[in-house]
Amino acid sequence: MTLKHLLSSTLSILLLLAGGVIAKEPNVVVFLVDDLGYMDIGANNPDCFYDTPNIDRLSDSGMRFTDGYAANPVCSPTRYSLMTGKYPTRVQATNFFSGKRSGKFNPAPLVDDMAAEEITIAEELKTKGYATFFAGKWHLGHSEELYPQGQGFDINIGGWSRGGPYTGKKYFAPFENPQMEVESPEGEHLPARLARDTAEFIEANKDQPFLAYLSFYSVHTPLQGRPDLVEKYKARAAEIAGEEFADEEQVFGDKPRQVRVLQKHAVYAAMVEAMDEAVGTVLDQLDASGVADNTIVVFTSDNGGLSTSEGSPTSNLPLRGGKGWVYEGGIREPWIIRYPGVTEPGSVSEEMICSIDLFPTVAAAAGIEIGHLVDGIDLTPALRGESLDRQSLYWHYPHYSNQGGIPGGAIREGNYKLFERYEDGRIHLYDLENDIGEQNDLAAEKPELVQEMRKRLHEWYEEVDAKFLQEKDGNTPWRPED
Repeated sequence: MTLKHLLSSTLSILLLLAGGVIAKEPNVVVFLVDDLGYMDIGANNPDCFYDTPNIDRLSDSGMRFTDGYAANPVCSPTRYSLMTGKYPTRVQATNFFSGKRSGKFNPAPLVDDMAAEEITIAEELKTKGYATFFAGKWHLGHSEELYPQGQGFDINIGGWSRGGPYTGKKYFAPFENPQMEVESPEGEHLPARLARDTAEFIEANKDQPFLAYLSFYSVHTPLQGRPDLVEKYKARAAEIAGEEFADEEQVFGDKPRQVRVLQKHAVYAAMVEAMDEAVGTVLDQLDASGVADNTIVVFTSDNGGLSTSEGSPTSNLPLRGGKGWVYEGGIREPWIIRYPGVTEPGSVSEEMICSIDLFPTVAAAAGIEIGHLVDGIDLTPALRGESLDRQSLYWHYPHYSNQGGIPGGAIREGNYKLFERYEDGRIHLYDLENDIGEQNDLAAEKPELVQEMRKRLHEWYEEVDAKFLQEKDGNTPWRPED
């Protein structure tokens, strides 16, 4: 235990002995960014093309995780896991709502609403008297009773069925979003609007415990940037030489597809920086409201950066793939957590964590004993700099992604990651410590390890009742029992 932790613990004990004082439950702020890649922030990438000073200062004041993951390579399933602490495969929410693209085979059956019966992080915190607020992208239900206000949030600003800002002028007001009761002034930028509402909620609720969940629509398509920032990055991009794209065949060994290998997309860069400014607005409000020292702040993304489709605006290198792929570029995410009194400022953890862990971690911090099934674990030991009691993480994506990703599953244990293709059952094994780009397949060299990891992956499939590709044109796809 560090001196800082010892002094903090001693003070708490003295307060309890002196007057029976119980520390106030911590506030919680969650920043969830849409489609932000692991390499898209300066804290993870010293050579990042995008300026992210506010995210970087959050990292400097908290703990940065090098091996943090999303539960799925696309948005809705990961959002489901963050809200419930469950692997989305348990409820067949395995693709974005409603993504039912076919390929060689038909996709697995898809549940495309988060059921009203699910216990969300907001509903759990409300049992402890928390005020709850949501702003931004929801994409977890198709009817109003399944929007944030029907899932435990007192206030909902902009969260509904859509997966992007597709109404009005999109990223600029008027937004014409049916879940924004008050329209913004003409031309207001969407991330600034969402941050402003979040800051106002924090100030209004600073005297009681609160959850503020800011779920950016940024940096999802459509690709639109603030003109001043676009011009800034156009000038910067003009000074960078090199090939921007490569043939994906060189990277993946599958059908050729262009993949971005150099960060220099000016509009995307403008979107990243504007999102970072919005993060700064909220962090500054925590300080101004005097609650920063009693507020847990979490920053993460829902899937990897968009590198192989829809404009391919960012590069995830050296990570392989991107959004829609079960390779590291599609599932390894920025993860930063600041827990005052628990995390050491500027600390770094190599523990494996995942979006399923948010719910149990926040519940533990609020003194809540979870009375139902969750898959995630309390990250508090890792936040103290200790090891987690975790053997495996799992992924299951029985779909053909919009970004060209192939159906597959994966298991990670220690430094090893096993990837299983669902069309034919082929197996690949990678040593992430020495091959973060997943280029060197070790399956043939380590048959015993492959057998062990594959067995555990298949046992997990059975535990969560995983569904797989379906027959198409009389052709039957592979099954785990094959």
